[in-house]
Amino acid sequence: MNQEEAKKFYNPSQIEDSYYKIWEQRGYFELDGNKDIEQEGKAFSIMMPPPNVTGSLHIGHALTFTLQDIIVRYKRMDGYETLWQAGVDHAGIATQNVVEKQLLAEGTSKEEIGREEFLKRAFLQKTNSANAITMQLRKLGVSPAWSRERFTMDDGLANSVKKAFKKMYDEGYIVRGNYMINWCTNDGALSDIEVEHESHDGKLYHIRYPLSSGDGYIVVATTRPETYFGDSAVMIHPDDERYKHLISQKVKLPLIDKEITIIADSHVDMEFGTGFVKVTPAHDPNDYEVGKRHDLEFITIFDENGILNDKCGEFCGLERLKAREIIVSKLQDEGFIEKIDEHKHEVGHCYRCKNIVEPYISKQWFVKKEFATEAIARVNKGEAKFFPAHWINSYNAWMSELRDWCISRQLWWGHQIPVVYCDDCGHEEAFDDEKPTTCSKCGSKNLIQDKDVLDTWFSSGLWSFSTLGWGNGEFGKDELWMDNDLKKFYPNNLLITGFDIIFFWVARMIMMGEKM
Repeated sequence: MNQEEAKKFYNPSQIEDSYYKIWEQRGYFELDGNKDIEQEGKAFSIMMPPPNVTGSLHIGHALTFTLQDIIVRYKRMDGYETLWQAGVDHAGIATQNVVEKQLLAEGTSKEEIGREEFLKRAFLQKTNSANAITMQLRKLGVSPAWSRERFTMDDGLANSVKKAFKKMYDEGYIVRGNYMINWCTNDGALSDIEVEHESHDGKLYHIRYPLSSGDGYIVVATTRPETYFGDSAVMIHPDDERYKHLISQKVKLPLIDKEITIIADSHVDMEFGTGFVKVTPAHDPNDYEVGKRHDLEFITIFDENGILNDKCGEFCGLERLKAREIIVSKLQDEGFIEKIDEHKHEVGHCYRCKNIVEPYISKQWFVKKEFATEAIARVNKGEAKFFPAHWINSYNAWMSELRDWCISRQLWWGHQIPVVYCDDCGHEEAFDDEKPTTCSKCGSKNLIQDKDVLDTWFSSGLWSFSTLGWGNGEFGKDELWMDNDLKKFYPNNLLITGFDIIFFWVARMIMMGEKM
């Protein structure tokens, strides 16, 4: 084929790249890109769901970004001053896992290189991934306002996160305390929505607990025999005629001979198992509530890595899941196993690493569920509309079962929690500006910042208005955002995203925006 013939054929790599450069150079994607036809009072904004800096885009991104681009181009042609906000998300757990795997392949770990060096590696991952993502977006031909591109951990959005945290803290919506949480022994604390429940072919272990009186034994059924070392009681239903006479009697835990009491509680399902239920308040969410009702002891039997502690006798030092069969074997040898049945049940897994999640009592930071009350009401008044309309039912189903949102994560990559603790007087203080160097209560300079970081979705929940300058301080002013952006572009007009993050992201943006 000669040169003249070649001109007759469409060469995408030449044509598309050259035209895209012209579009960008002429500012066609920016707010004033259509200034000759803009009509006064007409403004339109749409937020690009920021892709995670874990790698590159997939076909789902291509679909949603194409849909967004169609709308944006139409609005520009229709005379609207149009903002399509671009950017990327730091994606806490997901990005940290990527970097940890890179280090593992190099024969090292985050612990060996330390936090400072690890964060440098994480920012390198962010740079490489963001470059790949923006290159793909340009190849797609989409038209966001590139001059305003943001990153959820840039200095301006970091200021916004601190401002939001302190405001919520001061108003009593953010609290710290010992709660029963979802715990991944790899990734730490997880919110309820970050736990995936899967059907599992497991076993139901029927264990004999000897009566302290010497008059035989009772049989308790459990799917997690390794947790019995944390039992504080055995419960029966108060109306169970079979066992009423045993209320207040004591039984001994097998192998360790610790005495616990038989109590009555209506939580028990008389039809399940034997009618006796072990109560392990520190390792089961239902038992946690029972423990609080009956003022039982909360006994933690393994550490944050899932290693059994000295409460477990000879099994101390074993990993919780690996210990199960070893413990069961010992119980069988000693005559404490009545029977073992096949049993299908739901098991929670970490949505990132697929590790089995444990209910665990830990001191964490939480957003109280009441924070969402007004946002839910406003959505149901029609102030936000879903397309198709039936998705409001899913929104309401999720929001009707809200629990306090655990926002602290045991990670290094992310927004470090803006709270300092005084080593001398124990005072706790949130900050939204520079980190304090002196305790506001006692004057001590021995202050330590909380080592945990915030859940990724906390900063993402601010995306719809933090990118418009809210809480940014002076960072990016007149370049990344303008003084009147919030008035002009918030609330946003449209959001195109996947149904799978209606709760993760959309609901949180709505409630954050309503309160800020």
